[in-house]
Formats: sequence, structure tokens, C-alpha cells
Amino acid sequence: MDEKGLIERAKQGDERAFELLVRHHAQYVYNLALRLVNDPDEAEDLAQEAFIRIWKAIKNFRYEASFRTWLYRIVTNLCYDRLPKLKRELAALEIDETIDLPETNTGPERSLLTKELREALHASIEELPDSYRLLITLRHLQEMSYAEIAEVTMQPLGTVKTGIFRARQLLRKTIDQFEDRNG
Repeated sequence: MDEKGLIERAKQGDERAFELLVRHHAQYVYNLALRLVNDPDEAEDLAQEAFIRIWKAIKNFRYEASFRTWLYRIVTNLCYDRLPKLKRELAALEIDETIDLPETNTGPERSLLTKELREALHASIEELPDSYRLLITLRHLQEMSYAEIAEVTMQPLGTVKTGIFRARQLLRKTIDQFEDRNG
């Protein structure tokens, strides 16, 4: 059955339909939470709490956003509650100018990377400020559009684009250092 059908059944109280939705999104939700809180147990708790909130609120889901975007917003809000610094960092991102970043799936982030470079990039992502780590996770690991990220984080589109641009600049340093060492 398609996702919309599962949502409609879950809205009517069908626990099996909701279980199928959970199974489909559980790994994504956990990975997002883990990227944000850097603690597997805390990420598991956040994922479970998110699905409990979804179950309680699914009757109110109106398709104004995709189900995934709605779910990620709930996870992000739970993370904001646990990491107040994250919300402050996102709000503090300055927009020097609107940066028009192309929506492509090419570039160093998506190319075939060696295992060592991939590990170095993941370590660098973990060291990013919470706000940049959230944006990079949503964009490149969860493959959300800029508009979806803006909706999930409740930030202006320009702020999202600027944050991703700046995070990429920081990650570019990791790639450059790796290439210098292994060039």
C-alpha cells in the first residue's frame, strides 16, 4: 500500500498501518537524531518519542507538507528541546547575501570517495556546530530539498542556503587536507 493509504488508515486508528509507517521511516529518524545529539541511546529515545508524538497527532496531519517533512520537524523540535543551543545557532546564522546554490547531486559530497576520506568527512561533520551539522544531515544524508529543510527547521530559505554553504566550506577544508596528504 502507498504511504498516503497507510497515513489514512493510521488516522483512523489502524495500528498496523502506523507500524508500517514507523518501519519505513525509523532508520531515517534515528540517523537524524543521532547526527544531532551524538549519542545512540539519546537518539533512540528521541526516535521513540517522535513516533509516540506522531501517533498522538496523526489525526491532525493535513498533507500541507510531506509526511517525511512533518516527521523530521517533530524530530528537530525534540532535538531543539534537548539542545537549546541548536535553535539559537540556527537563529543566529547571518545572511550576508542570498546565495543561489544549485540543486545538484554532483560534487565532492556525492562523488565516490575513498573509505578514508568518507571517514574523515563524517568525523568533520561530527565536529561542525550543531546548526551546520543539522543542515548538512538534512541536505546530504536525508536528501531533503532546501525548501523542505527550511520548513523542518522553521528558518528562512536564505538562512538555510547560507548555513549549508558555510558548512560545505568547512567540510571542503577536510577534503583539501585529505588531498594534500594523499595527493
